[in-house]
Amino acid sequence: MKFKPANKIQDLQYFGEFGGVNPSISDSSTYTFLSAKTMFDTFEGNADGCYLYSRHTSPSNLYLGEALAAMEGTETANVAATGMGAITPALLQLCGAGDHVVSSRTIYGGTYAFLKNFTPRMNIETTFVDITNLETVEAAINENTKVIFCEAVSNPLLEVADIKSLAEIAKKHNLKLLVDNTFSPLSISPAELGADVVLHSLTKFINGSSDTMGGVICGTQDFIDSLRSVNDGASMLLGSSMDSMRSASILKNMRTLHIRIKQHSKNAQYLAEQFEDLGLKTVYPGLVSHPSHEIFKSMMNEEYGFGGLLTLDVGSLDKANALMELMQNKNLGYLAVSLGFYKTLFSAPGSSTSSEIPEDEQKEMGLTDGLIRFSIGLDNDIERTFQTMKDCMVKVNILKPELQELV
Repeated sequence: MKFKPANKIQDLQYFGEFGGVNPSISDSSTYTFLSAKTMFDTFEGNADGCYLYSRHTSPSNLYLGEALAAMEGTETANVAATGMGAITPALLQLCGAGDHVVSSRTIYGGTYAFLKNFTPRMNIETTFVDITNLETVEAAINENTKVIFCEAVSNPLLEVADIKSLAEIAKKHNLKLLVDNTFSPLSISPAELGADVVLHSLTKFINGSSDTMGGVICGTQDFIDSLRSVNDGASMLLGSSMDSMRSASILKNMRTLHIRIKQHSKNAQYLAEQFEDLGLKTVYPGLVSHPSHEIFKSMMNEEYGFGGLLTLDVGSLDKANALMELMQNKNLGYLAVSLGFYKTLFSAPGSSTSSEIPEDEQKEMGLTDGLIRFSIGLDNDIERTFQTMKDCMVKVNILKPELQELV
């Protein structure tokens, strides 16, 4: 019987050093060797099971990495201090001077800035493409291309990557497919669809409490070992290591991830359907009107739904700001970046999380001033939430006049 991702998490069982139901936290930066020979072997990478230095790894980090690998169905995983601390070493481990990346044009602003502005310093070039147009993706590949990079569900436009087809293109050209799955943990399993490396910002849904940062690279044992190499490993040498206390905290929160994702998705689906019925310009992968609705359905682990992110285009930045401020005053959530919190978070990505992308490129990709990105929370009474949101939309003149009587 094939385990579903959440069941793989449930099947993990660790005993603490003193028999606790939580594993003991390895609160050490360095580790003792009983012989000098073992230390030498560890530096050479030949002493499996020995700990060297916490920048390399720690017992707490390995526990969390094992759980995340089980969730994504990969051989192993390496955790990092932030999401960008996972994305950047993964790309740099695979690309060097003269190499080329094909990337989705709609990605997190920090990733975009890294590929657009930073990697050219190392003579690594990137072509940004519409990731939903497979012909365009393949046409962008050249003799120096090493990686195709995308987000399973893109930030912030919620475009959906056809991971299976992209994996076939990558395999055909002997490339690696890297997929950032931050927006769709459990809902989509990229490795099962052919992705070589799966990335997450653990800061978001996986941790779920907006109290720490973290990232993870999920992949083969060989790739993760290469990242940890003391000689040329990007994760080891760039120092994006996670603190053991944070690892332990995120591991505890992972145990409720499958329950939280279901509620995030249920609430987002309800609100998206209601907003669309009101005539609002709504984007959510669970809507039949979404251009990639069927592709998402073909990839998804059905019980987890279409995720907790949706967008509304309310026409202008002034209206977007007025609505968000009013919703915050009405205790509907927070005007804040990030996502995956128990309360709804909303922001105008064009002036926040995607502000690194130049305005002309934002327009080209369809990122408008009036776009609001919602990370829908775990509200128990989502019908009441909707009614209050609708009241707010009337007060800031977003709803059409003929729809105001429906409030």
